[in-house]
Parts: sequence; C-alpha cells; structure tokens
Amino acid sequence: MTDDQLPADVRAEHSVRVGRPPRTRAEAVRKLVWILPWLIFLASPVQDLKSGDHGTAATAAGWVALVFFTGVYLTLVFRNMGRPFSEPIVGVLVALLGVLAVTLCLTLGGEWIGLFVYVSVACGATLPQRAAYWAVGGNTVAMALVGLRVGADYWSLVLVVLLLGFSMMGVKQLVRTTVELRKARATVAQLAANEERLRLARDLHDLLGHSLSLITLKSELAGRMLPDHPDKAAQQVADIEQVSRQALVDVREAVTGYRRPRLSAELAGAQVALTAADVIADVPAEPDLAGVPEESESALAWSLREAVTNVVRHSGATRCTIEVLRRQTLDGPVLELSVEDNGSGGSGKGPGNGLTGLTERLEKAGGALEAARTRHGFRLVARVPAGAATPVGSGA
Repeated sequence: MTDDQLPADVRAEHSVRVGRPPRTRAEAVRKLVWILPWLIFLASPVQDLKSGDHGTAATAAGWVALVFFTGVYLTLVFRNMGRPFSEPIVGVLVALLGVLAVTLCLTLGGEWIGLFVYVSVACGATLPQRAAYWAVGGNTVAMALVGLRVGADYWSLVLVVLLLGFSMMGVKQLVRTTVELRKARATVAQLAANEERLRLARDLHDLLGHSLSLITLKSELAGRMLPDHPDKAAQQVADIEQVSRQALVDVREAVTGYRRPRLSAELAGAQVALTAADVIADVPAEPDLAGVPEESESALAWSLREAVTNVVRHSGATRCTIEVLRRQTLDGPVLELSVEDNGSGGSGKGPGNGLTGLTERLEKAGGALEAARTRHGFRLVARVPAGAATPVGSGA
C-alpha cells in the first residue's frame, strides 16, 4: 500500500479523534459540540431564576451557583476526553457537583432536580468502573430522596439519570478499548518492521557473508602469490571477479524480491485505504496463492493497488467490492482479481497512464486486463496464469 492511497492526512484534520486530546481550536470546538446539547436540562433552573419567585440575593446566588456548577461539569467532562484529571481530583469535583445539586434543589426548589442528570453523567464518564456503579446508584437514590423532600415531579427523570450514568460507563469503556486497539496496532506495526529488518539482515548475511569472506581470502592469496607466481595470482583475481559478479546477481535478485508487492499485503492495504476514504469495502480474506508464480502475484498486486487508488481518488464511490477467484479456462488455470465500485470511474474519456501501464505489466506476466463502466459504476478485472495448481471450483 502506498501513502498516496490514504487521504487520511486530510481527513484526520476534520474528524473527532476518539480518546485523544484536541490538537487545534477547531477540534476542541467540535468536541465541545458533543457536550453542549446535554445542557438542555439547565432550561428549568434558568427559567426558575428568571421567574422572579426568589429574592434578589437568592437569585444572584442561584446564578453564581449555576454558572459554577456548569463550569465544573464542562471542565470535568471535557478534560476527560483527552488529558483527564487525577483520580483524587476527579472524585473531589464529582462530589462537589453532587453537593451543589442537593443544595440547590433543597434551597431553590424542585425545578433544579435536573442537575442530578449532570452528576450522573460525570460519575459514569470520569470515575473508575467499580466506583462509577456505586456513584450512579447513589446519585439516583439521592435524587429520589431530594425529590420527595421538595415535592418535585421527578419520577420521569429517575430512569434517565440511571440509564445515562450507565450509558456513559459503556461509552468510556468503548473509548478505552479503542485507544488500546490503536496502541496494539501501532505495536504490531513496529514489531512487523523490526522483523522485516531482522529478515533483511539475515538475508544480507546469507547472501554476502560467504562471498565477501571468499573474496577476502582470495585477495590475500593473490597478494602473496603476485611476486613469485603471477600466473596463479591472476587465477585468483579471476576467481575474485567471478565471485563478485555472482554476489552482485544475488543482491539484485534479493532486492527485486523485496520490492515485489504481495497480494495479501495489498488486500489489507486496500481495506485500510477504502475505509479511510469512507468507502464501504468488501475485501476477501487471505487468498489461496498455492502454485501461483511470483510474477503473476506481483502483477495482480500492482493491479489492485492501481484500482484502489482510482476508487479513492477519482471515482467518488461509496461502495467497493474486491474478489480474488481461481478459474479454469481453455488456456489453463487463471487467478482473477475483480474490483467493482459504484462510482463514476474517473473523468477521463480513455484509459489513463495507470491502466495502460497495468495492461503492459499484465501482458508481460501472460495475463490480461479488462476495465469498463457498468450499469452501476466501474469494474476492473485482471487475470494472470495461476500455474499448475488445482483450481478451486468457482466456475469458469
């Protein structure tokens, strides 16, 4: 998979990163938008303060307490999205929210009962899992007792408070799992890179270790023979030339193998690229490549890379289906790659440089390429010889 297949660098700037702190002001605003709609439960306290049923001092104190409560809640929940406070600070802030909710309801009336919703959300979103269970339940009980004391019509909110608290616990667990999966994927990628470096080191040692040792030995022999036995020294030099040429051939073959794309890796890359481009991808699992020549596999891998790049960059598709099948033809078994999408297939009137290059590459491997618009989009089919392996019964 090439980097140009992934427009993720652009899309990352416009997406909300789950479980990570905001990097820019725009990203912070987008995360804040997820919190602000829940402030609808503050409408009743605001209406109560504006009704004039309380004295001037009580109204002023109520406004100050409401603003302070909202600020603590937003700070606590917003910080929890990226760089959360330490557990002691979180416990103190959650307890402060609970005390404010109880105090305001008991002093200003039942219209403030909705504050317990925010306490429940804060408990579920910020406290450790075990503590959150007890805190959400305790908050619900406290709301019921305060409601009985002030005579508020709160029963419709009991279930909301309870379910929101437990729902936020589930969301927090989901975010934590997402973060762990992201870290695990990065670790796997690093381990794969380390393993590839080790493989490269082993291959270079196996390829060049013996050849270079032999060249060194024969060079020393030639140096000792040169004064007295020039004929034998010349033979040693000829041997050195032969060994070095063979070493050069081996290195070139090895480099060619490293550069050759693998179909399984390209399928995995296609899944990532299409998903990053918001294209619904139907990608097969590990294909059966038994008996398939390396040249044929490489040609199909290049075809898949080019096809996916076209889907991501030019087609405007929302769905893409990839299939890898073995078929039996009159010319023998073939391996067929099909990439079909529901996009436009690009704006060009004829085949572009990419498809022309693919056609030449496939013909060199003994295969063929078909690419054309369909009724619902665009379809590319690449076929290569599959060797003498027994074909899978998938129909011709």
